[in-house]
Amino acid sequence: MTLPLQKTAIERGDIAGIEFLRRPGSGAGTLVLLHGIGSNARSFEPLMSALGDARSLLAWNAPGYGGSRALPVPAPTPRHYADALKDMLDRLEIATATIVGHSLGCLFAASFTAAYPERVRAVALLSPALGYRVAAGAPLPPTVQSRIDEIESLGPTAFAAKRAARLVGEPERHPHVVEAVRQAMAQVNPPGYAQAVRALGAGDLLADIARITMPALVAVGSNDVITPPDNARTACAAFPRTAAFHEIAGAGHAMPQEQPDAVARLLSQLA
Repeated sequence: MTLPLQKTAIERGDIAGIEFLRRPGSGAGTLVLLHGIGSNARSFEPLMSALGDARSLLAWNAPGYGGSRALPVPAPTPRHYADALKDMLDRLEIATATIVGHSLGCLFAASFTAAYPERVRAVALLSPALGYRVAAGAPLPPTVQSRIDEIESLGPTAFAAKRAARLVGEPERHPHVVEAVRQAMAQVNPPGYAQAVRALGAGDLLADIARITMPALVAVGSNDVITPPDNARTACAAFPRTAAFHEIAGAGHAMPQEQPDAVARLLSQLA
């Protein structure tokens, strides 16, 4: 059962314990939107509005975010999230889709695409996190572990207030974006966030990209200090087939919220 949001024409749903936002489109094809580590499905609302109704849109709350049930393993890998995504798409009877990841969501998008290529028409990686390739059972690097320690010591609200502005390329010019980023980050569930941090530690984006042969694009903001342009170029170069690369001037890490029209134009070029 879904409940319409009157002002946005976006439906809210829950299937098998995973929450999502969905907007049916007038044409064929579905875009699946996977949010970053401090975000949620609603972080994609500006982009969903900019994309129009040519294709159906689906944005999940990843396991452990919002009301979505957490994964049953304490230290998941991106593949665990990819398998949860497959289960959700199976239940929604979505056979194939274009997969769009943002930040940490890029690790999930690439893992899903590498594992289930028959389900993916094209893939887009926005502000991609590369992962840290931490072996199972090994400790996280201090800079990664500090994310868990900090949210546990500060709590989500203070954690968000401290970090939000760094995600926006020109925060003084876009206070409404900073506030939207802050609100989303303040809503994270610390246990779900900790699982996502461990998936970030375990992730190896370049290894998964090396297995992806369908159409792809990589985009990054020129002012992104979280996943900087050089990282995105490295990711783009790892595709076996040529992938399109785009650098959006002035945008920071929260690129889909800062410049949704520009991102929508890029995604319209994908299958």
